[in-house]
Amino acid sequence: MMSVSLFGLFAAGLLATTASPIPATPVKSLHPEMQQIVAKDAQLEILAEGFRWAEGPVAEPGSGDILFSDVPANKVWRYSEKNGVSLYLSPSGYTALDQQPNLKEGANGLIFNSKQQLILAQHGDRRLAILEKISGSDNQQQGKQPHYQTLISHFEQQQFNSPNDLVQHSDQSYFFTDPPYGLTGGDKSAQKQLKFNGVYRLDAQGKVQLISDMLSRPNGLVLSPDEKWLYVANSDPKAAQWWKFAVDGSSEPTLFFDATAAAKTQPGLPDGLKVLPSGHLLATGPGGVWVFSADGTHLGTIATGVAAANVGLSLDRKYLYITASSYLLRIRLQP
Repeated sequence: MMSVSLFGLFAAGLLATTASPIPATPVKSLHPEMQQIVAKDAQLEILAEGFRWAEGPVAEPGSGDILFSDVPANKVWRYSEKNGVSLYLSPSGYTALDQQPNLKEGANGLIFNSKQQLILAQHGDRRLAILEKISGSDNQQQGKQPHYQTLISHFEQQQFNSPNDLVQHSDQSYFFTDPPYGLTGGDKSAQKQLKFNGVYRLDAQGKVQLISDMLSRPNGLVLSPDEKWLYVANSDPKAAQWWKFAVDGSSEPTLFFDATAAAKTQPGLPDGLKVLPSGHLLATGPGGVWVFSADGTHLGTIATGVAAANVGLSLDRKYLYITASSYLLRIRLQP
């Protein structure tokens, strides 16, 4: 990976690079409603590059800075308009808490909860964790020393696979996914204690409930604006889909959209997603970020040229931040 100082030069456009795979005209409309979300001539900005696999962008309350993970590197980075990219957390998700052999990967999904605490889905430590504090000297290359508190690490006395993404409900409960991506060998890992890859709810009292074990690779998830529905991405090339679950469990899960055919020809799979107050979904999938209406109509795609992993909204919702392979990208949304 390049040094932090080089990140600043790339972000400022002062260092020459090879031809970028990021499309010059990324907005691909399939329906007029797409223009309500993003202008047809909107362009992607490359804010930083050189990561191993960028993930989990989230806006920090107050500052508006964007925090995002580099999962294989076991780091979380900070992007600010003023200072560009700087190292924020190292390690981010593997602290040797799990002594069993695994891929030692860092955090994936990140959110700020209702108390404005940073909550991390930690692959390597196989848990959801709260960032308690950061201590030590302010050294950009090494980062300060983070201290984490376990939020949840087991289901029915069995260790989670590698929690991947999470979202918080207004009742203070968390919904999260647990695929096997952090385990060497995935489903065949000797360290895999659970026979399935689950979608869970952790309530405010600390009780964990299995919502679903039907998805082969549960990944990104988001609640509808009215919190009646939970949308979950399945990152399986054989079943590249988004599913819709009733939060109150009053109905069976329904298939929201199937992108399996597109996954055969375009880079990327259903992964991270966000929802707008209008109910429109912004979901990473084959080819980039898919834009859906609440009824499941595919309105168009923001093409990224490389596999898109996750998305995050600025505090004012004017910008969509996209982590795509080795890039942190940004595109302006319609007011």
